[in-house]
Amino acid sequence: FRREKCVPRGGPNGGPGGDGGSVHLVSDPSLKGLNAFRYRRRFEAERGRHGEGSDRAGRDGEDLYIKVPPGTVVRDGNGTVLADLAAPGEQVLVAKGGCGGRGNAAFATSTHQAPREAEPGEPGEERSLFLELKLIADVGIVGFPNAGKSTLIARISSAHPKIAAYPFTTLEPNLGVVDLGQYRTFVVADIPGLIEG
Repeated sequence: FRREKCVPRGGPNGGPGGDGGSVHLVSDPSLKGLNAFRYRRRFEAERGRHGEGSDRAGRDGEDLYIKVPPGTVVRDGNGTVLADLAAPGEQVLVAKGGCGGRGNAAFATSTHQAPREAEPGEPGEERSLFLELKLIADVGIVGFPNAGKSTLIARISSAHPKIAAYPFTTLEPNLGVVDLGQYRTFVVADIPGLIEG
C-alpha cells in the first residue's frame, strides 16, 4: 500500500511479478558431440522477480539458450520427437517459463478499494528430455573386414581403435578427430565391416 506524508488516501500499489525465463535448444556447428551433458544434467532459466511497491512490475527472467550440435534429435519422456535440429542456428522452445502474478493494485475497484489479495505466479514447465545425436561424423570409412580402416583412422587422428589380424575386430564405430591446423577439424568414423550373412 502507498504510504506517503501528503497522500492521505494512498491505496494499493503492488505491481505484477515478472514472467519466468524459457529454455531453448540451439544448434551450434562449433559443437561436435553431447559430451557437455554428461557432467551437467539440470538446466534452469532465470525466475521472474517479484512485483514491488509504487506499481513497479517485476523484471522478467532471462531465457536460457542451450547449445547442441547440429543433427541432435530431441525427445520427451514418452519418446515423442519434439524437434530435429538439423541445420545450424535452428532453435526450439523446450520449456516455457511461468507467467507472473498480479499485485494487489490490479484488484482495486470502486467498491473494493483496499484489496489485500494478490495473485501468485504460475510455475514454469519442467520436463525431462532425451538428446540423441544422429550425425556423429563428417566422414565415414566403409570397407571389407581387415581392409585397414582402423589403421587409417589411427594414423590420421589421435584415436586408438582396436587393431588385430582377424576379421570383424571393429564391432562398434570408432570416432577420430582430424586436426587440419588453424582450429579446423573434422570427425572420421571407422565403421565396422559388415557383410550380409
